[in-house]
Amino acid sequence: MLNVPDHDRLVDWLDTPPGRYLLAWEQDRLDRAVVDLFGFHALQLGLPQLDTLRANRMPHQWLATDQAAPQAEPGGEPLIATPPRQVALHCDFDALPFPSQSIDLVVLPHTLEFARDPHLTLAEVERVLVPEGRVAILGFNPAGLWGLRQRMGRIRRGLGGKGPLYLPQSPDLIHYWRLRDWLRLLSFEVEGGRFGCYRPALRSERWLERFGWMDGVGDRWWPVLGSVYFLLAVKRVRGMRLVGLARRQKVARAGAPAVAARRQPALHQQPDLSRKTNKT
Repeated sequence: MLNVPDHDRLVDWLDTPPGRYLLAWEQDRLDRAVVDLFGFHALQLGLPQLDTLRANRMPHQWLATDQAAPQAEPGGEPLIATPPRQVALHCDFDALPFPSQSIDLVVLPHTLEFARDPHLTLAEVERVLVPEGRVAILGFNPAGLWGLRQRMGRIRRGLGGKGPLYLPQSPDLIHYWRLRDWLRLLSFEVEGGRFGCYRPALRSERWLERFGWMDGVGDRWWPVLGSVYFLLAVKRVRGMRLVGLARRQKVARAGAPAVAARRQPALHQQPDLSRKTNKT
């Protein structure tokens, strides 16, 4: 029997009713988050099935994967289908082929959950990001309804039971608050987080639709039970805040109007809303 990697199991799972429900929520959340992020270079690590940068207007966008396409047997068919989006490069996520401080935005769609070393991957993201650059992260919530069912399935298997797990087989899922701690240690500042997908762990599209009302109720009353989370963080460089504060005080004493200098011009003459909302 072919040993299917965990990443490929995720790809197959995304073509199921709960997988399509998850992708729809994540695509909407990403479109809202990246549309007003400006710069020159944006990078998506993994999961070509999700177009994380389609709403972003940076001129240079990269899609990288660490999964090499398996070779078919002589005269046989490919073992997996071609990804829906063309992969720009293949690399190890804990050794990215980009110079330090060269990328404005990095998106990690369930990347850390399947990474060989999630800590080192996150450290590499911090390295390649420019100061004030941003990272967007998607992950399954271990405390959500789907995560709880996944845990119960593993307990049942440990007791000798059988049956498929609800989510794709993977290493331990990363808790939202643990991820925030990792980001804080790397000098990131979390700008916002959101939970989603509150419908029960069902496999039928019909039954998932019947519980559609739980999305609105859960978002308001029990957000921590969302089965997936989204997190946006900005890379802070120590000393930049103090320098910026000293400059503003100097301008104020001179009686000149305060002017916020941008690192680069915005595209299409759009205001740099992401920079303005994060001034300290």
